[in-house]
Amino acid sequence: MRRREFVGGAAATVLLPAWLEALGGAAFAAPADPLAAIASEAGGRLGVSVLDTGTGRRLWLDPLARYPLCSTFKVPLAAAILARADRGELDVQRPIRFTQGDLLEYAPVVRENLSRGEMTLAELCAAAIEWSDNAAANLLLPQLGGPSGLTRFLRSAGDSITRLDRVEPELNEYKPGELRDTTTPMAMTTLLAALLTGDVLQPTSRKQLADWMIGSRTGDKRLRAGLPKGWRVGDKTGTSGNGQANDIAIAWPPNRKPILIACYLDAPGIAPEKADRAIASVGALVGQLFA
Repeated sequence: MRRREFVGGAAATVLLPAWLEALGGAAFAAPADPLAAIASEAGGRLGVSVLDTGTGRRLWLDPLARYPLCSTFKVPLAAAILARADRGELDVQRPIRFTQGDLLEYAPVVRENLSRGEMTLAELCAAAIEWSDNAAANLLLPQLGGPSGLTRFLRSAGDSITRLDRVEPELNEYKPGELRDTTTPMAMTTLLAALLTGDVLQPTSRKQLADWMIGSRTGDKRLRAGLPKGWRVGDKTGTSGNGQANDIAIAWPPNRKPILIACYLDAPGIAPEKADRAIASVGALVGQLFA
């Protein structure tokens, strides 16, 4: 399934959990291999999965291949915290203490609060998604039992593919064929559907997760840059130091149910600006085909 596919309904249900099969939707045509052209221009692997939750229509390229999560794991991380709060197992207003030793190279929000010495779980979730704060993510993981605890949450949410094995920043170290800290584009859009439109979270927690994504400050040059200006968009980026650049998003066209997008680029050596343009091009294509 490396080649671009654009399908809906029964043609896609073999890849979906039972609760998503009901979305249905009819297949419709797309321009010849538009995603493959973006991948070729970028000079690397490109994995894309798009799901229109209103019609069930899908667009994809290389949807079942594994790609490094990088910081896109922070969305399910925050979702797992919210799920525990929904069950009464923790209070998101509980403060978590930290010291200078908890800081990482990229930790803008936690560093800003170092003199305070604590942030609530909700504040850490916001920092992890909105600013991609690595120290915030590492402070949240122990609340779940570490990376393996997050993976258990993913399994409970119906995702048998995505896995987290390490913490920041080691989880960004990727080699071809790596299984650790990876997902597939199809698994991620299916997971986003479960977290943002399904019943894994209570309605207030679903809204909170979406609001954090809408408030993200790191993705203005990626999917958001290509999607239509009239769409409301929430996203979470992921970036490594060796050409892995990602963006996952929920996007609401006016007066319609949301469209879910997972875009994973693996192009070692690519300039950051070129990676951003490739992902923005995916957003533009989604805007053209799903408007």
